[in-house]
Amino acid sequence: MSIPVSYRLSGVLRRSARVPLSAVLIGLLLGGCSINLGSLVPSSSSSPEPEPARLTSASNIGSLTETIKNNPNDPQAYNMRGSVLAQAGKTEEALADFNKAISLDPNYGQAYANRGLIYRQTKRLDQAMGDYERALSLDANYAPAYLGRGMVYKARRQPEAALADFNKAISLAPDNAEAYYNRGLLYQGEKQHQFAINDFTAANGLVPQQAEPLTARALSYLALDKPKEAASDLDEAVQADPQNAQAWLTRGLAYERLGDKTKAAGSYGRAINLRPKDDAARTGFARVGGKPGQSYDTF
Repeated sequence: MSIPVSYRLSGVLRRSARVPLSAVLIGLLLGGCSINLGSLVPSSSSSPEPEPARLTSASNIGSLTETIKNNPNDPQAYNMRGSVLAQAGKTEEALADFNKAISLDPNYGQAYANRGLIYRQTKRLDQAMGDYERALSLDANYAPAYLGRGMVYKARRQPEAALADFNKAISLAPDNAEAYYNRGLLYQGEKQHQFAINDFTAANGLVPQQAEPLTARALSYLALDKPKEAASDLDEAVQADPQNAQAWLTRGLAYERLGDKTKAAGSYGRAINLRPKDDAARTGFARVGGKPGQSYDTF
């Protein structure tokens, strides 16, 4: 699931009786959980976002291609098609369109930010940083570029610089759910869990019924020894995204902390079904007395 902020394209931490919280947190961090809260900026940051299925349909891509044939020197047309191609997972084709848009208009800030996102998601961090810097040189108040650059700093393990950029992105665009979510992750990593909870709450309020902010907030609730609140968030998370193994695993931890071994076993079992090699899920399932082949109620 993705939350509709530039490909509005576009990052979760992690006790029971008693599982060491630090070990669980480290395990989740190393798992590289990420969130797609955003999407590429098609042409104007104030433009309404199309529905995802319609946006990435072959007919829509074909229509944009026809537009380009009729307007071969229109950078916005290439930027728009690149945004749609990126949403459809056609990364290199999208990159080619952003390159073309920039070659036609070297001062096209949105195209730099969108290309930077492609570079970031394909681990070309130096190139991503260059594009975000270029976008900000063209518009010092361009929130998506601050968000993108903050994500690069985060990937480079430069939390202070990332925090500054997320703060700036939020000040410029207070409805930026992804910036709140990623700032929350930084606070969570520093064990500032109440600040993290506040940011995850903001992200969830802006784009409700997304598993990632709910799961992340639950993890901070667990760190503050509030398993009831965590379980409530995770009930909602797994209903929003039943295929989210991380949410099921964390729900197992919450119900284990609450002493409900049946729901814990059921949750761990769902996590195992989704990620059969997940050691944390297997260990948790065994710890609460789970038996392979037995059915467990999850609600």
